[in-house]
Amino acid sequence: MPAYFERIDASSFQPTRAVEGAWSTEEQHIAPVLGLIAHAVERDHRERRGGALQLGRISYDILGTIPLEQVHLAVRVLRPGRTIELVEAVLSHDARPAVIARAWMMQTADTGALAGSALPAMPGLDELEPWAMGDHWQGGAVRSVDFRRRQQQPGHVRAWLRPQLPLLEGESVSMTARLLGMVDFANGLTLRMSPAEVAFPNVDLTCHLLGVPEGEWIGFDTTVSVGSTGLGLTDTVLHDEHGPIGTVQQILTVRPLRT
Repeated sequence: MPAYFERIDASSFQPTRAVEGAWSTEEQHIAPVLGLIAHAVERDHRERRGGALQLGRISYDILGTIPLEQVHLAVRVLRPGRTIELVEAVLSHDARPAVIARAWMMQTADTGALAGSALPAMPGLDELEPWAMGDHWQGGAVRSVDFRRRQQQPGHVRAWLRPQLPLLEGESVSMTARLLGMVDFANGLTLRMSPAEVAFPNVDLTCHLLGVPEGEWIGFDTTVSVGSTGLGLTDTVLHDEHGPIGTVQQILTVRPLRT
């Protein structure tokens, strides 16, 4: 398969079988969808302003499942500004909103002399073993990514991920959009419970970034926590080849399938 999506027109996209979901192969895995939305936000910004601002934070609210059918994207500016703006993107299927995203586009500056983080470093790529996510989850999306992974303890994993496919057929995509097309895989990297016995999909995802990621592989330092009233949280520190590059949080609805 050449890519996750094919462009139909300026606002419409067709998923390929590489977007098959992990919970159901008749639904779209939300990971490539989130990358597609980020690409639409950045493309809209380039067309309006030439790419003057960078994406600093994007939050997605996932309104429901999306079948493996054509989707449509609409982008609008909620808060315009010279050095910062808030943008909203709505991805719809069959005229019904499926994902609503809001992104802060922020000014760039040379802060290299101030750069640094106290977040723990990731183990190197060669320190982790190859891992087949498809042995634990179904669908084309999980089979379209290379994984190297080490389970630290139940609910805590460190992994490097690299997609095998481009996000969009025949179209240049930024490293930021490429990263955002991977971040939702965090929720399946370490299993506190079997997905055959407990459903734990996320209803949102928020990513904060320190800059533009570099390199083919993205590191995930991921923890999964489950509360006592049906809620869970997947929390990830993202790394590129130079160090921490951002964070991701996903709230989970935890639903036992059998007693």
